[in-house]
Amino acid sequence: MSGYESKAYVALVAAGKPINGYEVAKRSGVPRSTVYETLGKLVARGAAYEVREEPDATGYLPLPPEALLDRLRREFDGSLDALKSALPAVAAEPEAHLIHGLRDGAAMLARAEDVVAGARRDLFLSVWPEEMAQLHEGVRAASERGVDVSVVAFGEIEDVGHVYRHRYSAPQAVLDDLGYRLIVVVGDRREAVVGGFADGAAWGIYSADPAVALMAAEYVRQDAALQILADRVGAAELDRWFASDPGLLRLLRRS
Repeated sequence: MSGYESKAYVALVAAGKPINGYEVAKRSGVPRSTVYETLGKLVARGAAYEVREEPDATGYLPLPPEALLDRLRREFDGSLDALKSALPAVAAEPEAHLIHGLRDGAAMLARAEDVVAGARRDLFLSVWPEEMAQLHEGVRAASERGVDVSVVAFGEIEDVGHVYRHRYSAPQAVLDDLGYRLIVVVGDRREAVVGGFADGAAWGIYSADPAVALMAAEYVRQDAALQILADRVGAAELDRWFASDPGLLRLLRRS
């Protein structure tokens, strides 16, 4: 609906009885010069009905809000179905794999939700409870439609798919070491969101480059494998390895 149509419809709903164009204009703020044109558009689309109580007096009643919302939903879903078949037919193959920066938390989580929603085969996440709170519903929906979900959780989250709780090292130790909460979300090993959250700020990237997505997925898989290994052999034994093995010491040495 246009702005005037929306205002006129709300005025009709709030009235609770048939009202004429003059009353609609007074209650809604729609100019009197355009109110009858606006009401005509509502009637034409079935959102309102004319009620002739007298030969020279016309009132208007709205389609009930529940019915209107159901109708709009059906129309919207129909448009989406049409676009779903039409757009791929005209889409050109990208000349390069998409990659772009994400400069705030809302944009990063919205892009992560896109990746989760688009996954059809597998989904890998490395995530903290603060960010998982927004992603959980979509991740659960992915699991329910048959996506193989693997989550490395830095803290307590509700189980969904296969959850590996990061105990080695403890989440607080990881946070102290990195200085921020890292998030990795990979869908079907073809697109990924990688970023960080700290002190109210957030930054990261989205990439549809399969090489980037594969590396991000491998990061989550290796971290999950480390948690399984720590559970099996014990954290103390792993600590001994990391403190004494020359190969591990070289890889973990800080420059």
